[in-house]
Amino acid sequence: MSRKHRPTDAAPKPHPFQRRGLLYTVYFVLRVAVILMLVAAVLNRNYENVALCVLTLVLFMLPSAFERRLRIDLPDTLEIIILLFIFAAEILGEIQDYYITFPYWDTMLHTTNGFLCAAIGFALVDILNRTERVSLNLSPFYMAVVAFCFSMTVGVMWEFFEFAMDYFVHFDMQKDTILNTISTVNLDPNHGTAAIVVDGIQDVILVLEDGTQKSLGLGGYLDIGIVDTMVDLFVNFIGAVIFSTIGFFYVKGRGRSRIAPRFIPKVLPEEKNDREE
Repeated sequence: MSRKHRPTDAAPKPHPFQRRGLLYTVYFVLRVAVILMLVAAVLNRNYENVALCVLTLVLFMLPSAFERRLRIDLPDTLEIIILLFIFAAEILGEIQDYYITFPYWDTMLHTTNGFLCAAIGFALVDILNRTERVSLNLSPFYMAVVAFCFSMTVGVMWEFFEFAMDYFVHFDMQKDTILNTISTVNLDPNHGTAAIVVDGIQDVILVLEDGTQKSLGLGGYLDIGIVDTMVDLFVNFIGAVIFSTIGFFYVKGRGRSRIAPRFIPKVLPEEKNDREE
């Protein structure tokens, strides 16, 4: 067969940047921003921020590493949100103090985390469900349940990590909450299990070992983590429920969803893997 009749003379494939331009642009802009902050932290000898910037740069490389290692294709929308999530948590949240400046910053991130983890959990089950080598055939409902449970498990494990850092290293990852009302059985005059409600709390007074007292002027009772933890788990629950519902209808009517495919990773065909290698 002559060359002009060969079927291999197809139109050249577009450059990867043309196909994933927005993703590469976001990655480049965020990476440059982190590098500039890294340089500023080095000049200011703020080594904690240096460590956070280095950690962020490493985390930025993980999505691509997982794609190559696991032979999967992360949708651009999912990958962009992951990059923005890392930047928002480490750079804006920790270095720029957004966790303190914006009270709902942490809540927003935990909601996003619940949504993303449900998407990843759903993808894992969906991939196994469609693999002939694995005898697994879950219904759309059970796939949604597995995705939800995966997301909540990740959320709980993260709260375990935050508690460990606060308890052993004395960080304040579980941010304090100011309350004006508490209920406790420790104030039961009969030493029973009746909860006594204390309302209108305006201040906390510390009594130190030397007997001196110090008013904190907080305007209420200082809760040291339980409210923050439960709010984080609740918004993680909301994010997980939202995507599990989306995933359920995605499988129920395969191919008709416009949202789910933007968040569910896919296994690359063997031929595509060979070509890329």
